[in-house]
Amino acid sequence: MNMSAPPTLRPVTIPFSEIKDRTANLSLKIEEGFGPNGLGIISVSEVPGYSSLRQNLLHLSPRLACLPEETRKKLEDPDSRYNFGWSHGKEKLESGKADMLKGSFYANPVLDIPTTEESLIKRYPSYCGSNIWPNDSLPELEHAFKALGQLILDVGLMVAYHCDQYVRKGSGRSKIEELEHTLARSRCQKGRLLYYFPVDSSKCNGKDESMSSWCGWHTDHGSLTGLTCAMFIKNGFEVSCPDSAAGLYIRTRNGDIVRVIYGKEEIAYQIGETTEILSQGYLCATPHCVRAPKGESTFGIERSTFALFMQPDWDEKLNFPEEVHIHRELIASNHALTFGEYSELLLDNYEIILSSRDQPVYAKLMGKVPPNSGERKSCGIRRKCLLMVKQQKTRFYILGRCVYMLLYWEDHDSD
Repeated sequence: MNMSAPPTLRPVTIPFSEIKDRTANLSLKIEEGFGPNGLGIISVSEVPGYSSLRQNLLHLSPRLACLPEETRKKLEDPDSRYNFGWSHGKEKLESGKADMLKGSFYANPVLDIPTTEESLIKRYPSYCGSNIWPNDSLPELEHAFKALGQLILDVGLMVAYHCDQYVRKGSGRSKIEELEHTLARSRCQKGRLLYYFPVDSSKCNGKDESMSSWCGWHTDHGSLTGLTCAMFIKNGFEVSCPDSAAGLYIRTRNGDIVRVIYGKEEIAYQIGETTEILSQGYLCATPHCVRAPKGESTFGIERSTFALFMQPDWDEKLNFPEEVHIHRELIASNHALTFGEYSELLLDNYEIILSSRDQPVYAKLMGKVPPNSGERKSCGIRRKCLLMVKQQKTRFYILGRCVYMLLYWEDHDSD
């Protein structure tokens, strides 16, 4: 049965001349785009130099993906959970199957070596690792990646400044967790160049009608994500998107699903969960996914895009407010974690939930935590249990330790 197509909307768009003006009052536009009733996304138009930098990098994406397998293998970094360098087939789709539809290349566009401290590299490999560039096989990638990433970061800091003004004005508090300064001092910026492989003719009219066929429903866990409009290429030439139903979909705060479009000359910015929590809900993140194009016209079409994940430094202390409405099962209110600790919790939780082998254990485990055990105790138990599952402890051991922690929480720590 065919359902009516979701409506297509454009995000709030702010010209670069306004976003760079620190005297401009953009609170109404920030609220319309990022506030409780917004889409969680705005776009910035007319950014000087952006168009050519976008073209330069996205045109390199197919060339990177077509490097010899042996060369691409040298660009992989499993120790960082493939959060540096090249990866293909390492992520899982919502179905639990390996994602073979796209390849991606991660790098920090600001710092090649964020730290040389071995203990930090071991603890936070996703952030503290070093960039891996294909200097021999595709030397132009490094400059193009860094140039676009730095520009999106610079404009993102301007967006963050106006977000701070909106939160300060709305909350009536002179002292807030300033997004601009948090991001400006961070060593954790991470760019991701994405390449979606061309679909062969046998799959152009496949049965997959899923709205999230290219990228599953998720909410970014960082602070602010900068996005380019995707580039579609066929036989070496840029073409328009072959399917008007494909693209970015967002679930609004009232549960409606809408398709969101913005121009290829615009940079889009989405709010992440960390910003929503620290702004106490004045700035809101929204779940989103990407739908693949379908139909015979998609045969041989390649798609390239780029995202910059702007996030706090790994040792940035996040002071969670009294009311934490996201990830309550992991974070206690009025509690403090570094961004690195917070990210570890979310990534471990996500990996365990995706693992069919561990899912029954986790479900049983969470059922053992009584609702009246107290928020801080409950969050602590879950964090320790996640660690045990990650360490591949047996089911019997985990469930036993769960009960043990409930009985002797104050005096005993998990192994």
